[in-house]
Amino acid sequence: MNTHILIVEDEEYITEVLIAYCQNSGFEVTHLASGAKVVETVKSHTFDLILLDLMLPDMDGIEICKQVRQFSQLPIIMVTAKSEEIDRLIGLELGADDYICKPFSPREVIARIKTVLRRTQVITPNQTAKPSTELVLGQFVLKPDEYEARFGGNFLDLTPKEFMLLKILVEHPGRVYSRDDILNALYSDLADVSDRNIDTHIKNIRKKIHAVARTANPIRSVYGVGYKLQHESFK
Repeated sequence: MNTHILIVEDEEYITEVLIAYCQNSGFEVTHLASGAKVVETVKSHTFDLILLDLMLPDMDGIEICKQVRQFSQLPIIMVTAKSEEIDRLIGLELGADDYICKPFSPREVIARIKTVLRRTQVITPNQTAKPSTELVLGQFVLKPDEYEARFGGNFLDLTPKEFMLLKILVEHPGRVYSRDDILNALYSDLADVSDRNIDTHIKNIRKKIHAVARTANPIRSVYGVGYKLQHESFK
């Protein structure tokens, strides 16, 4: 079975180009021209990635992303003509895995799709699924294959980017990571992101940890440098 891409785009010309390039790359494609039925479609069908326009009839891409993230960690790439940083921060906070700004090269879109699929470890027809592994450190238990994280036995409802960031910190306890280090690890293209994205992700992770362990503060800021996982949290 081919990798299945859901394209949600209302502009006819852009849709035709995206479908043609995705199909030429060997992807199976389903297309929706409005946002109204996206959530229902994602719940009732199996997709490997959503290519989601931000501005849609009936329901915008941010609201769709927010609703999908309530039940799925399916990779989402947002396509938008809005290049302001606030839009990127909102989208990333709600769980988008990447951004593509219009106008774009169709080849760039395909490259981004392949990069996100590799990062999120989507299994292709020629691969076999690997046994699930756990990464355990103190109160943290991470399952990279499932993008599942727990703290003190409690589930952390992390977005894919938040999970990847936490995994970096858990894999190297005590090491200080600069914002640039984290940006380079999380994003294939830095043109539309900044260190503020990292601060937003850290804030969200801390908030979700505090929701299950009010006094816990495992992620520490190192002034002028970046972030690290504090040693006290491992005991």
